[in-house]
Amino acid sequence: MRWLFTVFVIYNIFTNNVQPTVAVDLDAGEQIFSANCSACHAGGNNAIMPDKTLKSDALEENKMNSIAAITNQVKNGKNAMPAFGGRLADEDIENVANYVLNKSENGW
Repeated sequence: MRWLFTVFVIYNIFTNNVQPTVAVDLDAGEQIFSANCSACHAGGNNAIMPDKTLKSDALEENKMNSIAAITNQVKNGKNAMPAFGGRLADEDIENVANYVLNKSENGW
């Protein structure tokens, strides 16, 4: 009986702590970026507010160096940046956020 209980506990630890993985599509993110973001953010720059680029140091300085922060900005907009939450699907926003962070981390 003790053995069965131990197996049950171990099973629950492994099955309840597994985080679902989301398939990130960087190619789709690049397409979304090209179609919606590159007019202002080509090459990771910012045509409207030049000090707020998508470069790694600027994202870190502005506390925008996470998927959650970038996703929030894309969905809700801020300052001169329009909100894309009503225009893009959540999956598209996740993909573009991952694309931006990936490009930032790799130096655009």
